[in-house]
Amino acid sequence: MFVPKRILVPVDFSEPSTRALMHAIAMAEQFGASLDVLHVVPNPYVDDPAGLYLPLPVTYVNDLMNDARKRLDDLLDSADRQRLRARPIVKVGDPLRQVVAYARDESIDLIVLGTHGRSGVAHLFLGSVAERVVRTAPCPVLTVR
Repeated sequence: MFVPKRILVPVDFSEPSTRALMHAIAMAEQFGASLDVLHVVPNPYVDDPAGLYLPLPVTYVNDLMNDARKRLDDLLDSADRQRLRARPIVKVGDPLRQVVAYARDESIDLIVLGTHGRSGVAHLFLGSVAERVVRTAPCPVLTVR
């Protein structure tokens, strides 16, 4: 039987990712697994092919990261972090790449990921990070809608 020891929950602070976190907490409690809660701040310093790039303040990314850390602290208080051996993590970059790299580098056993459940044109244009994580992750992925 598959028993995860390390569970990764990528969160973007949306309702689906909060639901995924609740499922991951229940699984971590049931299996005695540790919980890694990851938020990826999209890199705002990407090339602008249109040449309309406006310089951002030097502290912009740090401000985004600090805000993400505070929001992660609001999701899991210190008692939850201790009980679940939960680690809040903030990374900067492409969410898909960061989630998959983190799972690979940290030997994650299971990713629990929220999905917005878009379909049709919205899915075509916006894509699905969840779908791409499922296809490229080095471990099983449970999607929660």
